[in-house]
Amino acid sequence: LWSAPEETVTSSFASFIHAVRPEHLSKTVRHRSKRMILDSIGVGLVGTTTHVFNIALSMSLPPFLWQTHSMDFDDTWHPATHPSGAVLPALLAASQMLPPSTKPNGMDFLLAFNVGLEVQGRLMHFSTEAHNIPKRFHPPSVVGTMGSAAATAKLMSLSTAQCAHALGIAASLAGAPLANAATQAKPLHIGNATRLGFEAALLAARGMEANPLILDDIPGCSGFSAFYSVYQPKPLSTPIDHHEFLLEKQDIAFKRFPAHLGMHWVVDAALSVRNLFINYAGSFSPSLIRTIVLKIPVSKYINRPFPSSEHQARHSFQFNACTALLDGEVCLSSFAESSIQRQELRELLDKVVVEHPEDNVANFDKMYGEVALLLHSGDVLTGKCDTFYGHWRKPLSKESLLKKFRSNASHVLPEEKIETIITMVDNLENLSDSSQLASTL
Repeated sequence: LWSAPEETVTSSFASFIHAVRPEHLSKTVRHRSKRMILDSIGVGLVGTTTHVFNIALSMSLPPFLWQTHSMDFDDTWHPATHPSGAVLPALLAASQMLPPSTKPNGMDFLLAFNVGLEVQGRLMHFSTEAHNIPKRFHPPSVVGTMGSAAATAKLMSLSTAQCAHALGIAASLAGAPLANAATQAKPLHIGNATRLGFEAALLAARGMEANPLILDDIPGCSGFSAFYSVYQPKPLSTPIDHHEFLLEKQDIAFKRFPAHLGMHWVVDAALSVRNLFINYAGSFSPSLIRTIVLKIPVSKYINRPFPSSEHQARHSFQFNACTALLDGEVCLSSFAESSIQRQELRELLDKVVVEHPEDNVANFDKMYGEVALLLHSGDVLTGKCDTFYGHWRKPLSKESLLKKFRSNASHVLPEEKIETIITMVDNLENLSDSSQLASTL
């Protein structure tokens, strides 16, 4: 019933995974993906300090899986997903699991990481729905599981047929509802994506088979298309002399503070208007403010007027804007219980009014944030952010990225080990045994 034609979308992805080689990675792709790896390691390390991580640890769950997203501090791509956290932990585990005679080198590791990214990106391009901030499934739980399976299959050098089955098995393990965003369960989405994709590749390696048309659009019997209301799959060309990875054209966004990416627009807008207000009034004086107007896209799960928990606060336009206004920054400590429950912050939140301009769409490539202070004097001060620092249009500098990594890693590791990791990732192409990276963590 499910014998596949010679060339299908699914078989083209399997052929790509099997055939792509290190020399297909351009200098730009290698550079960008190494930045992603370093940032994800740092985010994972500071993630070990969270309550969510301690719960997972008490259950004897694999430790490096859940902390990557436990603070919502990990990278974000376009179309919207968190690509690295779903792939990197699987590869760290696989590199340690493989026997000494077949240990992949650093370039093999870098290639497998990019295979995982590429599969995620290509799958999201199958649906126009995936381009906007999601409403149904949390994207990393869907495409991340597939990316993890693809990356692990590549690192393990699975055959073309096994790669196809790994994708098919992973599709049966994918998906988590967006309703669990802004809860302690959200980090499980990426933790499960990396773990279950890893397991899918192992099962395929041991002979388990799945539908060989899982990525194809088969009328009357949904495969991967079940996750999207609009689904138009396209084959992925098998690389011969050249392949242009999506990362070449679409860079990544790195977060400066641990919250949903959308918060970065309103925070930068709030910081801008805060400076205007201090110049106007001589200091930040909340009593002079009558109303705070936020102009933001329509997105229900990040429109939270009065968040009551750390994870809700990370997903609240209102909280992040008001915290930036009050403190002049948003940082790790902003999401502590004592910070969230401050009376002066609650008084600012009471003044917030939300507007949704038609031109402000829920899309990380098109949205903006605007914060206006309507003063009792009748004056109006406005700050607007079209592109925050850390967005792919305004990438973090090397210095800023290293500062973030060192700050995050310092919660767990001594300075000497931190510098060792930085050097190792920077020279990943020359690493003879990629399992050394996992061994340093």
